[in-house]
Amino acid sequence: MIIDTLQQAHLYAGLGPQFVKAFEYLTTTDVAALPKGKYEIDGQNIFAIVNEYDSVDAATEQMEAHKKHIDVQYIVSGAELIGHDFLVKQTPSKAYDEEADYMLFAEKPAFFSQLSQGCFAIFFPTDLHMPNIKIDAPAPVKKIVIKIRVPE
Repeated sequence: MIIDTLQQAHLYAGLGPQFVKAFEYLTTTDVAALPKGKYEIDGQNIFAIVNEYDSVDAATEQMEAHKKHIDVQYIVSGAELIGHDFLVKQTPSKAYDEEADYMLFAEKPAFFSQLSQGCFAIFFPTDLHMPNIKIDAPAPVKKIVIKIRVPE
């Protein structure tokens, strides 16, 4: 997992051209004006999901992981906590859903990071994450999650 600000995105160009495309999308698109929905960047290899929601209590959530995609989660406005842990030998509480590309884990996060406007987090398939968590009280958040297909 990686946590940084969009101003530092150039440091991650070495992760591959798909990351360059993802960060170019975030820096060249008027992300604040994008309505909720799904946007193709490079077909089904790279796409963005824009969402707006109120952050929630961690007690009601579970960590998730993906197999087919890497998440680049970018905060357009607002702030939230994201719980993290490493996927090692945990057993899913919800089995992997191949079509939706996720599985859930009941374990509590090992730690939380706060992401605010202009920050992003990258979660690889070995990273458990619990996004959308309130800081003190539920608050509105606008986030773009860019899904990057894992090379086969």
